[in-house]
Amino acid sequence: MKYNNIIMGIAACSAGFLLLGTGCTDLEENLYGQISPENYYQNEEEALSSLAGVYEKMTPMVMAANDGWRIGEYSTDECFAPGRGGGWWDDPVDEIAMHACTPTNARLTNSWATRIFPGIGCANAVIESLESSPKADEFKAMIAECRAIRAFEYFWAMEYWGNIPVFTGARVDPNNLPRQYSVKEVYDFIETELKEAADALPSAKDVNPLTYYPRLTKEAVLCRLAQLYIMGEFYTGTARWSECESVCNDIIKTGVFGLEPKVGDCFREDMEGKSVEVLSAVSVDANEGVGQGGNDFWLYCNGPWDMVKYGCSVFGARGYAASNEALNRYEAGDERLELIEHGYQYDLAGNPIDENGNVVAEFSSAHLNIKGMTNKHDSKNDEGYVVLKYTPVGATWTGNSLNNDFILDRYSNVLLLKCEALVRQNKDLTTALDLINQVRNRSELADLTADQLTLRAIEIERANEFIWEGQRRRDSQRFGSFFTETNWWKTSLAEDADRHTQFFPIPEQQLAANPNLKQNPGY
Repeated sequence: MKYNNIIMGIAACSAGFLLLGTGCTDLEENLYGQISPENYYQNEEEALSSLAGVYEKMTPMVMAANDGWRIGEYSTDECFAPGRGGGWWDDPVDEIAMHACTPTNARLTNSWATRIFPGIGCANAVIESLESSPKADEFKAMIAECRAIRAFEYFWAMEYWGNIPVFTGARVDPNNLPRQYSVKEVYDFIETELKEAADALPSAKDVNPLTYYPRLTKEAVLCRLAQLYIMGEFYTGTARWSECESVCNDIIKTGVFGLEPKVGDCFREDMEGKSVEVLSAVSVDANEGVGQGGNDFWLYCNGPWDMVKYGCSVFGARGYAASNEALNRYEAGDERLELIEHGYQYDLAGNPIDENGNVVAEFSSAHLNIKGMTNKHDSKNDEGYVVLKYTPVGATWTGNSLNNDFILDRYSNVLLLKCEALVRQNKDLTTALDLINQVRNRSELADLTADQLTLRAIEIERANEFIWEGQRRRDSQRFGSFFTETNWWKTSLAEDADRHTQFFPIPEQQLAANPNLKQNPGY
């Protein structure tokens, strides 16, 4: 991102770390200190410094080391953390992966209390400060950005817990704690916030991407709105397919966006602000040391052999693994398979390597063969497929962190969302077929034929396109496989029988802190 003064932005956001996240009721402290709307936000730069802090709060939802991202992925069939030799997170992960969560699950508690709701509180505080500034009229677009980010956070909260408190003030009255909203009420709130924010934000066609990136544009917010609409029937019982189609059309007709030659190009550091496919991203700049951290996917996902394979000096802990189910969805020849390390491994020059990255004879028993999972708590390094989400090629480092920005939404998502919306309406299927084939052709796959264009085909294409990008939980729920299919980790459908597992249990800690909250059904 590479905003300046982000430290001051994060300091201003401290006012937003409120009851929604912590359950704290001590409000005597003067949270603002010397910063107030009257003596701050006197110009755009000062306002941007706090806005940067709001953006930074989205990082846990895309960062490998944070539970905000992890709990969504662990509950799907595409990502696991096997119990390797260093004590990877077995017990609470098992619960999430098996759809057998309890209200005391530490990962869920952490996601609510220190990840998602503090981000909402941060946005609330900055919105109030911007609206109270003498220069509020000049900050309307920034206020819209804050509202959009807050809506993104509420979308994640709704996805995970469904029935949640919705609060838009900067301070919570301990004698009047926020009430719990129904899923329908939360959905409607998010829709309104996204629509109004989009109306106030500049279009991607009217800004310089090299200087404006990665701030949200109208189209970035519309993409998130399209995802809300595609989930309309699942969350509210009312289908919103036509609205999804319309919003996707608004993005497409700008003519600004397209597909990169390869999927992996979107995740390169040297493409930041230059990619025609990336609609929104969360910034990383570990080198500046200004609180944005770094991209930790290499550290948490890649194996020690990759140091030699990619010419890096940074060791990968090989924590996460992609499943057999995820790998087996891909067709032979799919270029996206190049981003999943499976089978025998070679360095970039094509030489066979062992688990330390050393070149070995072609048929040597030491030749590294990355296999599927066979034992949940096995410490063998060759089990579980590795997903290279963010390439180290051409990237810069600080310590163990890459400087690649985290990607939120891509144009391929828009194409596949519109395709699905059309199929669900049984409308303009020729266009729908062209949309999915655009995505397939980019990955060197043959066109689907008209009789192959099914909802199942769309689900599989989405799973292959967006592996580990935070889409699979919502997608599998919408298509139904979340509840009706077993996988290597979740071997029983008993927990999913009444579909209460669509939402996680509200953490026990939050129920104790706010008596207005009631536990989700089934827990």
